[in-house]
Amino acid sequence: MRLLISNDDGIFAPGVRTLANTLAQAGHGVTVVCPDRERSATGHGLTVFDPIRAEEVTHLFAPGIRAWACSGTPSDCVKLALGALIDPWPDYVVSGINQGANLGTDILYSGTVSAAMEGVIEGIPSIAMSLASFTVRDFEPAAQFASDLLKALGKNPLPQATLLNVNVPPLPEADIAGAVITRQGLRRYHDQFQKRIDPRGKTYYWLAGEVMEDISQADGDFLTDVQALQQNLISITPLNYNLTDQAGLTPLGTWFRQTSIPIA
Repeated sequence: MRLLISNDDGIFAPGVRTLANTLAQAGHGVTVVCPDRERSATGHGLTVFDPIRAEEVTHLFAPGIRAWACSGTPSDCVKLALGALIDPWPDYVVSGINQGANLGTDILYSGTVSAAMEGVIEGIPSIAMSLASFTVRDFEPAAQFASDLLKALGKNPLPQATLLNVNVPPLPEADIAGAVITRQGLRRYHDQFQKRIDPRGKTYYWLAGEVMEDISQADGDFLTDVQALQQNLISITPLNYNLTDQAGLTPLGTWFRQTSIPIA
């Protein structure tokens, strides 16, 4: 397969290097386009008021892998790659491996997920890979799972351009209990802004906070992504860019007809 790999931790992050080298070793044609510095929690931001620069990087990845460091956001990286840097287009966009989980409502802020979503917007099936730890640096189990997942997708392709958001427990491969299809959970944070004073006497604020784990309602059919990680399972959550509340369309239509809002 032809693969485009990006991330939000930056071109020098060990996660993307492990992922790219593992997939190239598995026989895939790998191209890497990543931010030139860490761009975590940038969401789906695009650079529209400044130029975007891309510099080819050598000697960072295994031989045969072409790589660029891009001055833009993760979404910029994928958009630039598809629009200017690579031809033909890839069969899959793979984003990661992120240092830290992207679970529940994290996906709304995640640059890792947004890079993969840019592929889906262009009709390319995509995968976002995350290692659920900020301290564990062993990316090999996650990279190997990405390779296994792509092999399975080669034999049984997805029916449509879908994003698979994959979160891997930070454990040795032998201790991972398996992999399951999950639904998106609800992972909220208790935000705290620490007020500080800089050396010039000016006030600034540093966003901190404490995560509130999965508070979703129970569902008998599927675990949430957070629940899966708690059980040492790899979570695979299908996502798309259509944020329409399908369950709310009919009741909202009924409500709307009962209001006095003028209908054109």
